Amino acid sequence: MSQTEQAPKETRDDYYLGKAIHLASVAALGGFLFGFDTAVINGTVGAIEADFEVGKGLLGFIVSSALLGCVAGAYLAGRLADRIGRIRVMVLAAAMFLASAIGSGLAFGPWDLIGWRVLGGLGVGAASVIAPAYIAEISPASIRGRLGSLQQMAIVTGIFVALLSDYFLATTAGGAADPLWGLTAWRWMFIAEVVPALAYGVLALTIPESPRFLVANHDERNAREVLGSVMKHGIDSRMKEIKRTLAVDTRASVKDLVKPGGGNLLPIVWIGIALSVFQQFVGINVIFYYSSTLWRSVGFSEEDALTQTVITSVTNIVVTIVAILLIDRIGRRRLLTIGSAGMALTLGTLAFLFATAQQVENADGVLEPVLSDSSGVSALIAANLFVVFFGMSWGPGVWVLLGEMFNNRIRSTALGVAAAAQWLANFAISTSFPSMANIGLGFAYGFYTTFAVLSLLFVIKFVPETKGRELEDM
Repeated sequence: MSQTEQAPKETRDDYYLGKAIHLASVAALGGFLFGFDTAVINGTVGAIEADFEVGKGLLGFIVSSALLGCVAGAYLAGRLADRIGRIRVMVLAAAMFLASAIGSGLAFGPWDLIGWRVLGGLGVGAASVIAPAYIAEISPASIRGRLGSLQQMAIVTGIFVALLSDYFLATTAGGAADPLWGLTAWRWMFIAEVVPALAYGVLALTIPESPRFLVANHDERNAREVLGSVMKHGIDSRMKEIKRTLAVDTRASVKDLVKPGGGNLLPIVWIGIALSVFQQFVGINVIFYYSSTLWRSVGFSEEDALTQTVITSVTNIVVTIVAILLIDRIGRRRLLTIGSAGMALTLGTLAFLFATAQQVENADGVLEPVLSDSSGVSALIAANLFVVFFGMSWGPGVWVLLGEMFNNRIRSTALGVAAAAQWLANFAISTSFPSMANIGLGFAYGFYTTFAVLSLLFVIKFVPETKGRELEDM
């Protein structure tokens, strides 16, 4: 049996499952805010466009502006975590979420709203790096995939809660642009994030530091205590392996991601970057950022469009549970392969339906597709099946791989670079969608279909299997 295929060494008697889940769940709260912060914009898009009288280009930038902060936050978080610790970065991210929620809800115009969204994006970027890194470093190898998948579960739950709160506030007020409790409803959609931001900051202070960070800072006693709270056996060997990898460690920088004697990045870093880009270029966040306006543009009412968006997010949660059950059984590669094939089929269906739909001129003189009753049902089914295939594979699978595929020496820095690439890709897709939709929804979804096909080929050719391997063996 090869190293990548060997069975996990640990049994359930070798670790404290409840404690491992507790630590991973608190860290994954950053994922909840990640999902909430990026999805809450969905219900506000039409109201912001009307209130601030902005064009499609600026509207697309408002939606995606948080992603610029995500790029910087992801890039800086890995290096900052190596300097001040994982927990302090979590608390800093929570403070950014809190300030962004209040500032966005009280924004005076499009440009200060963009500023507050960028600040929130810094928090999202930091959370996207620190949660998978922390979870990977405290997890027993045999359940690391499942615990790492809690990050994706938290993300999709955050998306669901954001869309549900958008729906509740919009229906309570009568519409996202209507007054509610002294403000317009869309402003309360942003302010609602205050509650989870406070919870994240407080709960992050209740969990211990990563054992790897503690050993790196010569605190072996506390590192042993942290490992002992999760592992029943094998603490000495785990400490030995951490110290072995740290013995050749210096503070990682981007230079450490480059091949010795060459100017190119290490192959494993390129694989991480490519995984991040493919995860976004299949267009998943178009569903979560624009779905309410997308479904309205093809004939659904505002209330029905918001309802469909909530249903889609519930679907995402359910299939993430499926991923958690499968990822340590069938492995990361097989899960991604199944997901890519399914996404290619469902996105191709959407591209065909939108490309062949009747085109009707809207009030702005732009042609938009109008789906027939049967095509509308088919599009909804295809969109939700797309979410199913993504949610059971590329959603959690990429975050798990990014948390564990890099060796200890470069993990935080490489994860930060890969996550920054992911947010850049997200920014590109989210900003370009309104313009691509003006060309034609068939064109937009044809583009995403192409990358779903390419992702399948990429996984088969390049992605390593990490199931059951200790982080120190990567």
